[in-house]
Amino acid sequence: MKKIGDTLTNILEIKNLGKKFTKTGILKKGNSVVIAVDNVSFSILKGEVFVLAGESGSGKSTIGKIILKTISQDNGEVIFNNEIIDDSESKIKKIRMNCQMIQQDPYDSINPRMKIKDIISEPLRIHKFGTDDEINDRVIEVLREVKLDNSSDILEKFPHMLSGGQRQRIVLARALSIKPSLIIADEPVSMLDVSIRAEMLKIMEELQEKYQISFLYITHDLATARFFGQKIGILYKGKIVEMGNIDKVLLNPKHPYTQALINAISEPNPNNLLVEKQIKIQDNSNIQQTNGCIFATKCPYLFEKCQIEPKLEKINEEHYCACFLS
Repeated sequence: MKKIGDTLTNILEIKNLGKKFTKTGILKKGNSVVIAVDNVSFSILKGEVFVLAGESGSGKSTIGKIILKTISQDNGEVIFNNEIIDDSESKIKKIRMNCQMIQQDPYDSINPRMKIKDIISEPLRIHKFGTDDEINDRVIEVLREVKLDNSSDILEKFPHMLSGGQRQRIVLARALSIKPSLIIADEPVSMLDVSIRAEMLKIMEELQEKYQISFLYITHDLATARFFGQKIGILYKGKIVEMGNIDKVLLNPKHPYTQALINAISEPNPNNLLVEKQIKIQDNSNIQQTNGCIFATKCPYLFEKCQIEPKLEKINEEHYCACFLS
């Protein structure tokens, strides 16, 4: 496992976070409420990479948006550097000066009408980094940090003139420019070619270790999660169902949902491609269960006690699970 920062101090704490959205019916009358985040708690140490993993719609990106205050939570707290971040202008400015985001689509997340030099320098100018010469020097510095050494050629280009991998490095360079202490990376390699995913992750890993930047790495890909992460929280329908040291969770999963995610990973050995996978999910949708375990309608181990909602509890050192089987 990769080394965590020497100072065992939390950079970020999430306490009992909750968020609901109201869906307006088009064909059906009335509105429905969708619980996106449900009583989520976790913390990230300085210099640590914490992974939030789960399927699309599990609430991962919503948590990232709440941390950056692009949306507000319904309940719970976001604590950054021991300070509660509320919706006041001063607190929002503080979190955004010290926390940056790398989004999934490198083209949609940058202005296609801006030159690369202006894209990277924009946050520096917003946060009054320094003089024009200091800003220009910083832009060239971060381009070299993300392995874009021919910076003089790239500075005058527009995003459409670069490859997808180069654009995502520009997004990373922009995030690094103001020297954040936390980066939220939301599926940062999922839209890149497989051949350059490892290269991008390696750059992120080197920069994380060099500057002891904390990362919240949001993904559905458990292979990249284990390569980059140190701790992991498995999300299902807005709840963390398993959490802990990434090797302990992924090599010895206790929750049936975590087991199902791991069983569904593509087989790297071509000799085993035709082997039938036993994905541990079954259809229990005929069961009318409004309370209790949120995974009950899919769980192959369902029994009577699951009518009570299991709590996330410690099962051994650095490993927590919300399941009665554990």
